[in-house]
Amino acid sequence: MSSTEPTELRRTALDAVHRALGATMTDFAGWDMPLRYGSERDEHLAVRNRAGLFDLSHMGEITVTGADAAAFLNHALVGDIASVGVGRARYTMICQADGGILDDLIVYRLADTEYLVVANASNAQVVLDALTERAAGFDAEVRDDRDAYALIAVQGPQSPGILKSLTDADLDGLKYYAGLPGTVAGVPALIARTGYTGEDGFELFVRPEHAAALWQALTEAGEGAGLVPCGLSCRDTLRLEAGMPLYGHELTTSLTPFDAGLGRVVKFGKEGDFVGREALAEAAARAEQNPPRVLVGLVAEGRRVPRAGYSVVAGGEVIGEVTSGAPSPTLGKPIAMAYVDAAYAAPGTEGVGVDIRGTHEPYQVVALPFYRRQK
Repeated sequence: MSSTEPTELRRTALDAVHRALGATMTDFAGWDMPLRYGSERDEHLAVRNRAGLFDLSHMGEITVTGADAAAFLNHALVGDIASVGVGRARYTMICQADGGILDDLIVYRLADTEYLVVANASNAQVVLDALTERAAGFDAEVRDDRDAYALIAVQGPQSPGILKSLTDADLDGLKYYAGLPGTVAGVPALIARTGYTGEDGFELFVRPEHAAALWQALTEAGEGAGLVPCGLSCRDTLRLEAGMPLYGHELTTSLTPFDAGLGRVVKFGKEGDFVGREALAEAAARAEQNPPRVLVGLVAEGRRVPRAGYSVVAGGEVIGEVTSGAPSPTLGKPIAMAYVDAAYAAPGTEGVGVDIRGTHEPYQVVALPFYRRQK
């Protein structure tokens, strides 16, 4: 095949379901994924107020097993993975030797010597390659399990009730960032109380051949609760309102976790050395001495929507850059996340604008997240 020929998009086990539902499909990280089924605003509000159903089978699952699995992951990642209890999960990052962020991850500890690492779709191969390379010298196996899983998420305040009707797993005892094996609608699943929407919800890891049956069962169980299928478009506005970073926007290889305001995920106190430790220690010291640009929220005073890459301005000078922007269905106004100079990062800072095609539109600086669910 010549390099000019397009490569065929990968399709999830739910591809036929999405098409039958009339989804608008899009290329996302080499996968043909549902962008929306109808109105992305309606899908967004369904998740905030009721429940939404997502196909996340494009995410990259990597299994790590072996006697040294914990020690290996402590070496390969910036977090203290060895301290994660069986049945729990942790948000962490994998960094380059220079401290730049390769990806942000969720790591589930399934057993004493077995972990499930979930990478972003766009970085799955990069993470797999880095872990494989870093496993040298450890009694640990890194296995590409991307084809072994489909991933379905049910998110929103009605999600616990919907899922309870289909499983006898102890959902009430399942804490946030925890997972347990169970059966949902007769389908074996890893049931995780995780998500990317700012709402309570669950992510269900199942075998691809079981995905369509589980989707249908969840759809039927959620009919009375207002559950709707949701695409990637509302997933993006949901995570933006919740102040959750997206790789390639708020996180890149040119930023360290300290530059991104996420230095808390780096655990210098854990046993042993880890990739990027020296560079990250320097980045931490640098951030303390001379604060880097700070990730803040911006709320529009007008109606024009900021987009990634737009300049943030004050007093005629560029003081930052928008990383993500969209209309907020919950706030009813355009919002953005942006890195700005520390002097302009305090909530309520006045005189800040976004350069939208030559016009400096006024924006209010606010603390993240824009939206926090009621517990």
